[in-house]
Amino acid sequence: MNIGYIERQELNQPSKVDIARECVRHIPNDCSLFLNIGTTTEAVAAELRRHTGLLVVTNNLNIANKLAHESSLEVVVTGGDLRRADGGLVGAVARETVSRFRFDFAIIGCSALHPGGDILDFDTREVGVSQAIISRSDKVFLAADSSKFDRKAPIKIAGLPEIDVFVTDKEPPGEFSEACKSNDTQVVVAKNR
Repeated sequence: MNIGYIERQELNQPSKVDIARECVRHIPNDCSLFLNIGTTTEAVAAELRRHTGLLVVTNNLNIANKLAHESSLEVVVTGGDLRRADGGLVGAVARETVSRFRFDFAIIGCSALHPGGDILDFDTREVGVSQAIISRSDKVFLAADSSKFDRKAPIKIAGLPEIDVFVTDKEPPGEFSEACKSNDTQVVVAKNR
C-alpha cells in the first residue's frame, strides 16, 4: 500500500534535497524538462529556481505552484484527472499533453525499486503518464532515495534500459547495482553539500 502524501513529504527529506541538488547540477539552462509526480521531484523543482530559460512541463500541481513565480522559467501543466491526495494529474488528458512535446530531460520519481531493476508504482493512470514521459525524453533521470528498495509496488513503470541516470542517496544494493551496470544506467550517489 502506498504511503500518504504528508508522510512521504517528511520521509527522508534531507536525502531528497541532496538528490534534488545533484539532479539539478546536470540540467543546463535553456532546455526543456519534465518533472512528474512525487515529493523528490518537488524537491527538484525547488532547486531549479536559479535556472533560466527552462521550459518545465509537469503533471504535479505542487511543482507548478513552487515554480509559478519564477519569471525566468516557463511552466506548462498537463491537465488530467486530479488526484486530490497529492496534487497529481493523471490519465488520458495528461498522457495526450505529454505526447505533444519532446523533452531534453525528464526527472521522474517512483514508489518502489525491484532488485532486478524494475521501477514501480501503485496507480495505473500515473504509470501510463510516466511511460509517455520516458518515451518523449532524450535523457531520463530517476530520482529515488534508498528507502524505495525497502518498498513494494505492483505496477512497472519501466526498466533500467530506459533510465540514463539513477540519482540516489546511498549506493544501491548488489543486484540492483549490477543491473545498472549491465544496462549502462549511470548511478550517482548524492552527497550532502
